[in-house]
Amino acid sequence: MTDFVGRRRELKELREDIARTGLDTLSGRKAKAPRARVLLVAGRPGSGRTALAEAFVREVAGEYPDGVLRTRLTTPGGETVATERAIRTLLEGLGEPTPPGAGEDELSSALRAALDGRRVIILVDDAADPHQVDALLPDTSECLVVVTAEGPLTGIPDVRPCTLGGLDTPAGVQMLVQRIGDIRVTADPRAAEALAEECGGQPAVLRLVGGWLAAHPKASVADVAKQIHEMPPAASGPLARGFRFVYESLPQPAQRTLRLLPLAPAGIVDSHTASALAGCSVAAAQSTLEDFAALGLLRHGHDGLFLLPGCLAPLLQALLEAKERPAEVQLARARMLERTVRLLTSCRAMAEEDEDLVRERLDGLPRALRFADRRAAATWLDTRLPALSAAAALAVADGGLDTLARRIVAALVRALAQHRGTAEAAPELYGLHQLVLDVAERRNLHREQAAALLNLADLDAETGRTQEALDRYRAALDAGRAAKDPYATGRAMESVGGAYQELADWHRACDWFGRALSQALARGERADEARLYGRLGNVHTYAGRYGDALRSWRAAAAGYRKLADVPGQAKALSEMARVQEYAGRPEESLHTCREAVELARRAGDMRLQAALQVRLADTLDRLGDPAAARLHRSAADRLLGDDPAACEIRSASD
Repeated sequence: MTDFVGRRRELKELREDIARTGLDTLSGRKAKAPRARVLLVAGRPGSGRTALAEAFVREVAGEYPDGVLRTRLTTPGGETVATERAIRTLLEGLGEPTPPGAGEDELSSALRAALDGRRVIILVDDAADPHQVDALLPDTSECLVVVTAEGPLTGIPDVRPCTLGGLDTPAGVQMLVQRIGDIRVTADPRAAEALAEECGGQPAVLRLVGGWLAAHPKASVADVAKQIHEMPPAASGPLARGFRFVYESLPQPAQRTLRLLPLAPAGIVDSHTASALAGCSVAAAQSTLEDFAALGLLRHGHDGLFLLPGCLAPLLQALLEAKERPAEVQLARARMLERTVRLLTSCRAMAEEDEDLVRERLDGLPRALRFADRRAAATWLDTRLPALSAAAALAVADGGLDTLARRIVAALVRALAQHRGTAEAAPELYGLHQLVLDVAERRNLHREQAAALLNLADLDAETGRTQEALDRYRAALDAGRAAKDPYATGRAMESVGGAYQELADWHRACDWFGRALSQALARGERADEARLYGRLGNVHTYAGRYGDALRSWRAAAAGYRKLADVPGQAKALSEMARVQEYAGRPEESLHTCREAVELARRAGDMRLQAALQVRLADTLDRLGDPAAARLHRSAADRLLGDDPAACEIRSASD
C-alpha cells in the first residue's frame, strides 16, 4: 500500500518541465555543455515531497531504460551527508568501483564518465546545498535528475521548483480512507473533511492521525478532529499538533522509547538498537517498533529496519532534550554502542572457517546476539552498514566515549575485512581508519596514530596517490618514534622507501630501505632482514647498479636459507639469475637459475618452477643451445598445463 494520493496537477507540471525550453535557448545563447534536466520538488518536511518525487519517477521510469539511482543528502536527524558519500552511493548503484580516499572532484568526474551514454534517473532526496547537487549532475541531456528540498536551490541554473502545499480536502480524505477504511468516513463525511483540514492537508500529519484511528477502531473521526482543534497553542502547526496527539496517547514506556530514537545513527532503527536504547528485551522492542510504524511514527525499511521520518526528528529531539537528563542520554548511547560492538563481534565470528574458533568467539554472547549462519551475518552487515558507519562517526564525534569509539571502529574494520576482504572493503575502511586517527590524535595515542596513518597510507598507495601516501608514511614514522614502537618505525621507514621506489627516486628509496634494514639487523629480525635485502636488490636493479643488486640478492637468499624458507630462497635466487643476465653474465645466470629451479621444485611452487624453466630456456638460446632450450620450455608447459597465467609466464622474457 502507498500513501500517495492526489497531486495530479503537480505530476503534470513536472512532466511538462522535462521538455521545457531552457533559459539559455530562450535568451539566444547556446549552453556550454549538455547537462541533465533538473526537476525540483520543494516543500516543507511532511509535505509529501519525497512521495511525489517517487510517484513521478515511477511514471517516467520507462523512458530511462538504464534505471533509477537514489541518494540522500541529509540524514533524518538533519546532518548533511558528505558529498563524497552521496557520489559513492550512486557509483555503487551503477556497479562502478569507488577508489578509497578519493576526493569529491575525482569521484564526481568518475560519476560523469560512468553516466556518459546512459539514460538514467537520479533521485536526490532532501538536498540542502546546491553545491552538493551540482557535484552529482551528469554532463548529458540523456539523464534526468529529480531533487527534493525544502526551498529553491539558488545557484543551479534553469531549475523551476514545483512547490508543494497541502493536499486538497478530497485527497486528504482519500488518504484517511487508505488508513482506516471507508466505514467511519462514510458515516460522517463532514467530520472527515474537517479532520483533513485540521491536518493542513499534510501527508505526514494525515499518516499519524490515520494511524491512530486505525489502532482505535471505536474512536470517531469527529472526536479526533475536535481534540486536535482544541490542543493548546504550544503545539503550533498541524504537524506538531498531530504528533503531540499521537505521542500523548502512548504508554509511558513507549513514549520514552520514542524519545530516545533520535540517538539511532542515521535515523535507522532495528530491534537491537531500540532494545539497547530503552533497556528492554529485543522482543519487546520489536513489538514497540511495529506499533510505531503502524501509527506513522516510523517507516518500514528493508530487512527488518525502520526509518525515522525526517519531519519528526526535530520534534523528537526537542522531547529528548526536555524530558531526558544528559546522563541518561549518554548512558543510552553507550548501551547502544556496546550492543553494536557485540553484534559486530558475532558477525565477524560467523565468517570464520574453523568451527571451534567460531564457538570460542561466540562464547558468552546471548542467543539474541547470534546469527543463524554466515550468510545471515553478511546480510546484516550489508544492510546495517550505513547505520554502523554513522554509529562509529557519532561515537568519535561525541568525545566522551572514546574507549567505546575505538572498540566499535576496530570491530567494524575486522567484520568488513573478514566478510568482504580488504580490497573490496577499502572505501569503507578508509573512512574508519580516519576515525581511528581522529581519536588517537585527540588523546595523544601515538601507537594508534601510527597504525591509522600506516593503514591510510597503504590505501593511498594502492590507489596511485603516492605523494599522499609518502606524507602519511612520514607522519606515521614520527608517531612511531613518539610511541617508541620499533615495529611502527620499521614499517614506516620501509613504506617510505617503497613510496620513493614508486616515484622512481632510486637514491632515496635505497636510503630508506637501508635505514629499515639497519633497525632490523640491530634487533635480529631475520625475516625482515631477508625481505629488506630483497627490496634493496630490486631498487639497485631498477637503477642499473647490478653489482649492488647482486650483493643484496645474495644476502637475501642467505637470509631465507637460515630461516629454512625454501620458497623465499628460490625467489631470491631467481632474481639473482635475472640480474646476472642483465649484467651480461649468462653462464652464472644459468647456474643460479638451475639452483633456483631445484629449490622451487622442493618447495612445490610449480608456477615459479615453470617461470624459471622459461628463463633457463631463454638463457640457453642466447648461449647457442636451442635443443636444451626446447627441453626446458616443454618442462614449463607440462608444469603449467591449463593454468590461465601460462601465457604471462611464457612471455615474461619477451
